[in-house]
Amino acid sequence: MRFLLLIALSLPVLADNHSKSEKEVLEALYGYFEARNSQDYKAAMSFESNNGTYNTNSDGSFHKPILIETLEQRSQNPQSGITNIYYPEAIELSKDVVHVRFYSEGIYGGRNSSGPYRTRVTMNWIKEGGKWVVKTQHYSPAVYGGVHMPDAYDFQN
Repeated sequence: MRFLLLIALSLPVLADNHSKSEKEVLEALYGYFEARNSQDYKAAMSFESNNGTYNTNSDGSFHKPILIETLEQRSQNPQSGITNIYYPEAIELSKDVVHVRFYSEGIYGGRNSSGPYRTRVTMNWIKEGGKWVVKTQHYSPAVYGGVHMPDAYDFQN
């Protein structure tokens, strides 16, 4: 009987086949979004590569050039709202690279508007200075289609 109880209690542990790196990245992912949701720009930036990030926004605009921001620059372009992570998956691609994908939903505010938000997200996290940080982020709309009309902002560095 004890043996069956031990097996039953061990199943959840055995069901989690994530590597140590994948677990660390998923933990960092939740920390990153907690910092973003609370508008703690300094904390959020600590989860991003010091050498910059490559980003693609969910508005359908073009891929952005590498982004290297200071805390002052980030604070001047505030984003508000709460977005939640759903169904995160982490896949270790190599010793120092973990690919993450998930869905994000919530309320999001940007430069001039806010409203309901739903997107698919893929990220690549790298080991930099012994810490897992975001290197790439791709947000693709999950709103059943639609197109984006480019504006001048798409072409600014």
